[in-house]
Amino acid sequence: MSSPTITEARTGMEALLGYGFLQRALVAGVFIGIACAVLGVFLLLRKDAMIGHGLSHIAFAGVALGLFLNVLPLAAALVTSALVALAIVRLRNRVGLPGDVAIGIFSSLGLAVGILLATLSGSFNVDLLTYLFGEVLAIEPLEVWLSIGLAVLIIAVVVRFYPQLQFSTFDRESARAMGVPVEGLDTLVTVLTAVTVVLGMKVAGILLVSALLVIPAAAGLRAARSFRGAVMTASSIATVSVVLGLAAAFELDIPASAAIVIVAFLGFGFFALKRKRTGG
Repeated sequence: MSSPTITEARTGMEALLGYGFLQRALVAGVFIGIACAVLGVFLLLRKDAMIGHGLSHIAFAGVALGLFLNVLPLAAALVTSALVALAIVRLRNRVGLPGDVAIGIFSSLGLAVGILLATLSGSFNVDLLTYLFGEVLAIEPLEVWLSIGLAVLIIAVVVRFYPQLQFSTFDRESARAMGVPVEGLDTLVTVLTAVTVVLGMKVAGILLVSALLVIPAAAGLRAARSFRGAVMTASSIATVSVVLGLAAAFELDIPASAAIVIVAFLGFGFFALKRKRTGG
């Protein structure tokens, strides 16, 4: 069998993108991926890689609360995750509780509360499973615009506070001594992460959304030799992962969330092996 020509490949791609649901999935997925990648670089350098995992459990509790109260699950998850993100920062900065301990406490509590509420309301159904495993191909137009707005907001925040964010990321004590509002920046990054996790539920699902925060950022940090380079590389890897993951999901009839994360992992593996071979 002969290989497809460039024209045939282009026609196939145009047909693929002719579906409205796939266009929405692609746009929302790319922007959420970029948001996750940018935040992920800061989180990894701050040694907060697990905060996405913890906040995803809180988002699960928020979704279960929304289903229990018969309100919009996305709104309930946003409010719940933002409030808990503030509580995590407060415990870490005011009480002196280590960040991973605070994350572990609220992560376990969120999972327990989510299971309890889902059981009491009888909400272990298709709606809850959609949030658990993701359903980017069923994303709504409003969620597309929210994803775009979030990515633009995160990029704007990073550009606006770039020197302070970079300073506090690499040397917190010196930044605090120089008058940089370290605690305020911690709160900002954590709340933005909470919002990103919630909006990323449809793309990768509650169970896998934290992977979008960690894997592209880890690959970017392995591949790049500068801070800005890491952010750009991580964003590129996230974008490629979404595009190829959606294409694989459409062609092979497999879950899009799993395909996106697997492609991202392959990207990380490539850069990790490349750096090992070059001795970087």
